[in-house]
Amino acid sequence: MSAAIASLASYGSDSDSENESESNTTNEADDPDPTAHLKPLQSTKTMALAVLNSAPEVAVKESVETGVHLDPALKEVSYNPSFETMFAPEFGPENPFRSEQMSATRNMLSGYAEPAHVNDFMFEQQRRTFSTFGYALDPSVDTNQVSATSYIGAVEEAEKSKGNSIFFLFRNQKRGKRLKEEMQERLTTFLDLGPNMLMRKMQKRGRVEEEAPAEEKTILHVKDMFDYQGRSYLHVPQDVGVNLRSTEPPEKCYLPKKQIHVWSGHTKGVSAIRLFPGSGHLLLSSSMDCKIKLWEVYGERRCIRTFIGHSKAVRDICFNNAGTQFLSAGYDRYLKLWDSETGQCISRFTNRKVPYCVKFNPDEDKQNLFVAGMSDKKIVQWDIRTEEVVQEYDRHLGAVNTITFVDENRRFVSTSDDKSLRVWEWDIPVDFKYIAEPSMHSMPAVTLSPNGKWLACQSMDNQILIFGAQNRFRLNKKKVFKGHMVAGYACQVDFSPDMSYVVSGDADGKLNIWDWKTTKLYHRIKAHDKVCISALWHPHETSKVITCGWDGQIKLWD
Repeated sequence: MSAAIASLASYGSDSDSENESESNTTNEADDPDPTAHLKPLQSTKTMALAVLNSAPEVAVKESVETGVHLDPALKEVSYNPSFETMFAPEFGPENPFRSEQMSATRNMLSGYAEPAHVNDFMFEQQRRTFSTFGYALDPSVDTNQVSATSYIGAVEEAEKSKGNSIFFLFRNQKRGKRLKEEMQERLTTFLDLGPNMLMRKMQKRGRVEEEAPAEEKTILHVKDMFDYQGRSYLHVPQDVGVNLRSTEPPEKCYLPKKQIHVWSGHTKGVSAIRLFPGSGHLLLSSSMDCKIKLWEVYGERRCIRTFIGHSKAVRDICFNNAGTQFLSAGYDRYLKLWDSETGQCISRFTNRKVPYCVKFNPDEDKQNLFVAGMSDKKIVQWDIRTEEVVQEYDRHLGAVNTITFVDENRRFVSTSDDKSLRVWEWDIPVDFKYIAEPSMHSMPAVTLSPNGKWLACQSMDNQILIFGAQNRFRLNKKKVFKGHMVAGYACQVDFSPDMSYVVSGDADGKLNIWDWKTTKLYHRIKAHDKVCISALWHPHETSKVITCGWDGQIKLWD
């Protein structure tokens, strides 16, 4: 109770003092100072302002121990550590296996490289020489004092090549190649001007080594060439169960299922097979063993005759319309005309270039003319009667791979290594249609459909493309046959006689069969151990397909 009275007394004294100060102030206000406006203003009260520091606390450089190791597990650092601190090794025991070499200063991964001036060209030249030939100049030796001991690596090789670098060796090779090409061009020009006279002169000087044509011979493998009626094996048989003289195709074709025969006789890969025109009762095959063989398709399926006359592999073959003669094209640069019945070589043709394909003109009144696609980018037309070149089609930019006659034989289509397709009018050396797209690949095998409306082209991007064979020659984008691997091989394509199926070999030795309407891959048969280079559907059979491969065998499937 006494404490409460004391607090009230203090409160009363405080209020009295405040009243006295207020009364004094009112008295002063009643008597103002006349000189107050000339005196400086004096504040009776001072206001204290709080100082705010918005900068974050950062350690001063002197207070930071830069030698202290940072914990690698830290995710936040409150100061800027030096490079040495950031990349200092983790704490741990000293490496007892650390050698002097490991502790030495390094400025590259493999050690310390002394600064030295090396010409970029010289360095690259010696590096390539070492990687190619196994030797290089010793960099510690003065280049003005080069001797046998001045090389590192294969010193014996360096002595053989007299220490020449890859630059000088390749430059000499290019110079020699250029001189050789110039000599060949001059030789070609001279030969065009006067082949007989200049050839004799060059042969006398020993500058030209023209390869002589191989000697032609034939072997008959059957006992009797004629039957009891005096008919040869070219006569179409009538007792095989199929009308081989019919011009109508079978009504419906079926997929072949099994192998029923193997023709073996070639010692190397078979490059091409052709059926006897019209009937298909005989089969002609060319091989890399330089031989051509004629086989029976029906009966005992014997090898009837072998034609020998090329010194190198045979590339292509082609019957005339009657089948009495055929042409062969070989890598020995010769085209040869053979008699199918007697085996005699009738004529030889050459323009000193490799023929890649050969075709008779299918017209009955032009059976004396044929065209051949050559390795020098030309299509050459010969006359059998005069044995002379009568026309040259020189527009392709690469070796010519195929020639296919279309539009009732008034035109022909050619494909080349230049990845283009060209259409020509017969006997006019300017192509009137040129097809080449950036997406196109080389098409080394082309086949005309039985109805003459479509061209099936084996493209090197592992698909078969279909072009129209009438008027526009447009690509049919809806008809693309895929699913096989043929890149690098000219696998021949064929159609079934009723246009139901498309067949082709591939690089794995398989026979692939697609449906023409849906482009679906229907069937695949392992036909050969090596590349299956050609597949032919017999024109009078519903399901007989003949294949040949680089394993040297020809097989019949049904």
